[in-house]
Amino acid sequence: MAAPLISCVVVNWNRRDLLRASLTSILSQDYPNYELIVVDNGSADGSLEMCASEFPSVRVLQNSTNRGFCAANNQGIAVARGEFIALLNNDAEADRVFLTALMRVFEDRADVGMAAAKILVWEDPELIDKAGHLIYPDGQNRGRGTGERDCGQYDRIEEVLWPDGCAAVYRKAMLDEIGGFDEDFFAYGDDAELGLRARIAGWKCLYTPHAVVRHHRGSTLGLASIGRLKLIERNRVLLAVKLFPWSLLIWNKVYYLRRLMAGASAAMRGEGETALFPGITGKLKLTAGLLWGDLSALLLVPRMLLKRKSVQAIRKLSSGEVRALIMEHRIDLRELTARAAIR
Repeated sequence: MAAPLISCVVVNWNRRDLLRASLTSILSQDYPNYELIVVDNGSADGSLEMCASEFPSVRVLQNSTNRGFCAANNQGIAVARGEFIALLNNDAEADRVFLTALMRVFEDRADVGMAAAKILVWEDPELIDKAGHLIYPDGQNRGRGTGERDCGQYDRIEEVLWPDGCAAVYRKAMLDEIGGFDEDFFAYGDDAELGLRARIAGWKCLYTPHAVVRHHRGSTLGLASIGRLKLIERNRVLLAVKLFPWSLLIWNKVYYLRRLMAGASAAMRGEGETALFPGITGKLKLTAGLLWGDLSALLLVPRMLLKRKSVQAIRKLSSGEVRALIMEHRIDLRELTARAAIR
């Protein structure tokens, strides 16, 4: 039997050299049947010229402006011919068996719609970036194992909440059923929204440690970027409003305040995301970024409530089952605040 066709989609924005390494890693795969699609978001650094001269067989979709991670991936998915969609960030490099290992988790499992890879930190491959995802009950999601030394603790195939969009494979039939990325998210938290929506629709996600990727963390906007922080905070709220059961959503502010207090405590110890914004000036910028994220989310709440209704058409899990799923894959508060970023 012929191996299923995988459509590999790579979104790029002004990361020519990283893109070259990423594409090279895909074209070195041992999987026998795949196509490669690059969606460029208006790069001005010679990325397109590099693709044309060095990777002439790669299909390139060109945008005149930066349409964001969500819209660009949806463009790639729309033209994909494969039964499966593989996503790889332009700042990530996949091991040779990446596609083969991810495809194995779908064998004889019609209920599996997503496959998650072991993502390591490019600068220090002994550090885990993500091994699947966890979530806090206020909507903030975090990579499982982020910042931990890779000592084999995640070296078994197992169910996880959803994959990180940095390196994942999705069943195309699942995406046709539930829809692609929510373009209102633009970037950050978009894979969480897609993943949780898929889980609500009854699809499962399996993680395999045999698919390994090395990732340059924060290369798009930077780990200490206020722009990144704004989008993460905004999209945390949007995800909760759109997908959380009401029994959990009404407690959102309580969980959020608990997380802020834990984050402040971690900052005093020099740990976590808040430690990336040192001094009074840094903390003021951090606070302003969070407020911007919350206020901008409020403007989109009516749209999310409308989309919340549309989710009912694909729902397989009850509200109680969704709540149980979130709490089962809940990240510990101290782990969330102390290991929020790898420096």
